[in-house]
Amino acid sequence: MPRDPLIGLVGKPSAGKSSTLNSLTDASSKVGGFTTIDPQRAIGYLQIDCACARFGLQDRCKPNYGSCVDGRRSVPIELLDVAGLVPGAHQGKGLGNKFLDDLRHADALIHVVDVSGTTDAEGKNTRGYDPSVDIAWLRSEIVAWIRGNLMEKWGSIRRRHIAVKATAVETLQGQFSGYGSTASVVARTLDKLALKEPLEEWSDETIDKVVNAFTDEKFPTVIALNKIDHPDADKNIAKIAKQQDPNSIVLCSAVSEIFLRKLAKQGYIKYTEGSEFVDTREDLIADGDPDGGGLKELDEKNRNRIDKLKDMVLYRFGSTGVNQVLSKAAEILGLVPVFPVRNTTTFGSGAHESKAVFRDCVLVKKNTTVADVARKIMGDAPIAYIEGAGGIRVAEDQIVAVGKNDILSFKVGK
Repeated sequence: MPRDPLIGLVGKPSAGKSSTLNSLTDASSKVGGFTTIDPQRAIGYLQIDCACARFGLQDRCKPNYGSCVDGRRSVPIELLDVAGLVPGAHQGKGLGNKFLDDLRHADALIHVVDVSGTTDAEGKNTRGYDPSVDIAWLRSEIVAWIRGNLMEKWGSIRRRHIAVKATAVETLQGQFSGYGSTASVVARTLDKLALKEPLEEWSDETIDKVVNAFTDEKFPTVIALNKIDHPDADKNIAKIAKQQDPNSIVLCSAVSEIFLRKLAKQGYIKYTEGSEFVDTREDLIADGDPDGGGLKELDEKNRNRIDKLKDMVLYRFGSTGVNQVLSKAAEILGLVPVFPVRNTTTFGSGAHESKAVFRDCVLVKKNTTVADVARKIMGDAPIAYIEGAGGIRVAEDQIVAVGKNDILSFKVGK
């Protein structure tokens, strides 16, 4: 199945970007984890509500990729580790050119921020650093990169725009296509600004507005405030929450998730990835299980660390927040899970004798049409007609949404 869109992870050195990735490496459970493809690409697993739960078919749901447990499905989504973030990236400092070149492929960004304030702008140890600076700085690097490229050629762009009598969307898309843009992205950018003056009369101030609006449209960003268990984190979280859209923020502790998964794998605790609850052998015995769930005995050091982690992270924030990072990225992109099946009555998609249902699932962006989904999945194959759940024919211009036109069967033919 196709695996776009692509989510880019960015962050300065020592912010915890690698830990955030590593905290999701337990792909064996296929719950919120990721599997490495190459040094920069990985497959994450986004948790969604599966269609099988609507029809009471949880016991027969057998995904080809990812997993489904009691109607909670883990769907593959591709991640990109964008390295080289340092001040001056748009001027080529550090790995700046590579950083920005990698960045352009992403549909959304996850900016991992050290909210403890214990690392400076270059990732060196310090105390009392203001992490809100990192958030503004990342955005300013992207804006400066795009604006610099545009202004370098603005005179010739303007002259050609007038000569060929192009629309503003056509001219800007010609310049922004290198950032992975589409005409619809540019159109949405200009619609939001509702500019009155024609492109050939744009001032520097107007160009700044356009570049800023395009950056927001092309690179929507989740701010993952990492290291929330540090004593200095609270004041920084409060400050950032006042400056940024609260809906773009996720609080997380990647090292806590790594620690919990490691102990669970070794048989010392009972823990489900992303959960609020951790049970030790002593906890289960106190709850009436004389065998303590078969768990091993924790030493005093790890027992104290678990107790502290419960108080500082799980009870305060509801989880380590790591799984919520991917969910938030999917939310800001408006991703819709679509389930292609062979039969829209039985929901089978494999061999005719198989009783497994909803074998496949693809993620598409909001406002995607049924025809768009057909092209994404079937390529250039000729489609005679398309069926939805219950065998009802669906028009190609219908929009897919959760619970609406999201179970589809493509009938090949002319």
